[in-house]
Amino acid sequence: MSTPQKATLTFLGAAGTVTGSKYLMTLDDRRILVDAGMFQGEKEWRNKNREDFPVDPATISDVLLTHAHTDHASYLPALVKHGFRGTIWATEASIRLAEIVLRDAGKLQEQSVKDAVKGGYSKHENPEAIYTSADVEETLPLFRRVEWNTDVDVDGVTARWVRSAHILGSASIHVRFGDRSVLFSGDLGRHDHPILKPRETPPGADIVLIESTYGDREHPEPEQPHDDLAQLISRTVARGGQVVIPAFAIDRTETVLHALTQLRREGRIPDVPVVVDGPMSLRALDVYRDESLGELADDISVDDFTDLNLSEARSSRDSKALNKRTDPMIIISSSGMVEGGRVLYHLLRTLPDPKNSVVLTGFQAEGTRGRALEEGARNVKINGRYVRVKAEIMRSHQFSVHGDASDLMDWLKDLDKEPEEVFVVHGEQHVAEHFERRIEDELDWVAVVPKFGEVISLLPDDGEPADLDVDVPEPAAPSSEPRE
Repeated sequence: MSTPQKATLTFLGAAGTVTGSKYLMTLDDRRILVDAGMFQGEKEWRNKNREDFPVDPATISDVLLTHAHTDHASYLPALVKHGFRGTIWATEASIRLAEIVLRDAGKLQEQSVKDAVKGGYSKHENPEAIYTSADVEETLPLFRRVEWNTDVDVDGVTARWVRSAHILGSASIHVRFGDRSVLFSGDLGRHDHPILKPRETPPGADIVLIESTYGDREHPEPEQPHDDLAQLISRTVARGGQVVIPAFAIDRTETVLHALTQLRREGRIPDVPVVVDGPMSLRALDVYRDESLGELADDISVDDFTDLNLSEARSSRDSKALNKRTDPMIIISSSGMVEGGRVLYHLLRTLPDPKNSVVLTGFQAEGTRGRALEEGARNVKINGRYVRVKAEIMRSHQFSVHGDASDLMDWLKDLDKEPEEVFVVHGEQHVAEHFERRIEDELDWVAVVPKFGEVISLLPDDGEPADLDVDVPEPAAPSSEPRE
């Protein structure tokens, strides 16, 4: 398409917070959404999942998806529920994983309503799901596959997906319209993902959005990888306890299994049963096992993350049977931030007993149970009841497949042109501001942490005021009210 007369970008998520990624591009009368994630964590953000979308979803022509994680993809059925019928563009692996994530999310939405009604802990007389499984099934046919490093014509707008090495199928997306361009980093992996092909450098752009999840810190590089995990497993088994590892179903489960496989091969942990509990995690594992996708690193095979005393709890019956066992074992179950899923039932049983351990393996957003455990909470609320925390809690910093601050800076430095502006997104406010300053200090570029709902012009400054007409209310101020 020719350069539009009006081109704006509205930050509808992952601005001032690390979840809910949504970026709305308006090109004259055309609306394109990049990512459609759910908000997680603090109640003030989660409540926005239920608010009316700022524009009529039926007026959005396309969604460009960076990857299949909940905070980037799980709002899609809500858009469809309210009228979206456009095309969702994504890589093949992202489509396969999104099918798993969305179907699971639909079921969880429905189940959470049933649980709230049964338990009587909802404040609403007739609680409703944000969307249902039926909405998910209407969403799946809208996906269309894209190829890596190929210009894709999105009805006159050109988009290119480039590997970001965060999870299977994850990408940065370069968008070009006329003589202008925008680059969305998506979630960026480290230089060397433990099991996936390494990340690649996309073309530079006039405007760049970069995530900042770990924009204020560096990942540790211990002499012996995962030594803290090996020691924790060994002492937990020695005292007859179980190790529960809340892990994101997508990618984190696989990287944890890879680490456990290496530790077992090296004789650094005892040969105890390892159980992956959860249909979503296991369906995702099946996708990672599909070597025909060509996404695994050249020196990695499926055996490198499954060569264990491994069993799979696919059914609810399997999971319930697992909860009756008291022998030492390692249980891997989602969700990674302890916000839902079968891991809650394992924690109900294991948290009150000091012989057990819990390993947090990734970023824990503010307001999540995982964050509470990481910060030493003595009690956590699960299914409407508070549970005493006596189990040993460890936060492992070696599993993150988000790039640290230096990884993010290297990605920016590798771009083939200096952007006019860099917008620092997908980070807690103080972290994003810290990374904003680093960009300014080291690169002398214009760097900005956008506000939620802020609208910017994507066109060069010609001295005329931009027509910025999307009105998005700010989230309510944080409160001290306990989580529901």
